[in-house]
Amino acid sequence: MIRTQIQLPDDVFAKAKKVCEAREISLAELARRGIEYILSVYAQEPGKPEEWQLPKPRNLGWKGLSHAEIKEQAQLTTNELMHTAKSKRA
Repeated sequence: MIRTQIQLPDDVFAKAKKVCEAREISLAELARRGIEYILSVYAQEPGKPEEWQLPKPRNLGWKGLSHAEIKEQAQLTTNELMHTAKSKRA
């Protein structure tokens, strides 16, 4: 077992001590139980990758521009967009 120290705000410590007295457990036991609970809630699901990865793009039913055209439009600068809009008006 590893021994460690933690720092708690005064109000959190006071509330924790009251819980310890009511349950007749030590502050260390309360901390262990709390950490074990958090780890069980946030435990990694089996088969999930270790690191978060960007989701793959989905086709949302856009009708009009192809994926390449959307990418091209998204990469245009403001000046290029203004120039394109002016040339379409003429």
